Amino acid sequence: MSGRKEISITGATELMDRLKVIGQMDAVKNIVKTNTSEMSRAMVRNATFHGHMEWEAKKGLVFVKPTGATKRSIPIGTGMLSGGLIGFSGPLTEYAYYLEFGTRFMAAQPFVRPAFNTQSPKFKADLERLMR
Repeated sequence: MSGRKEISITGATELMDRLKVIGQMDAVKNIVKTNTSEMSRAMVRNATFHGHMEWEAKKGLVFVKPTGATKRSIPIGTGMLSGGLIGFSGPLTEYAYYLEFGTRFMAAQPFVRPAFNTQSPKFKADLERLMR
């Protein structure tokens, strides 16, 4: 998806140093994998679109039925980087950005942000539970 957004966590190096001391890196990788997978599934659930009206020559406004391409483009498996410490997921269609944020002609139909906003507190709670 063009216009890729990134999220950074401050204090990640201190967290990694502390986790290495504790010896819990495998548990962290499992937390990242689990939360990324849950977020991907939530995105797929949220990616149910309603279609739109479009102008066609000699017909006027006609309803265009959604194809489901964006929903199918979200990989359910998780992508992992940096030895399993970074998880990523998201739609692969070129126009998913317009669905998420809308245009001046089309209202936004967010499906990535709600999934992320729901999963973030769970991810933080899992990491905090591990640090205790």
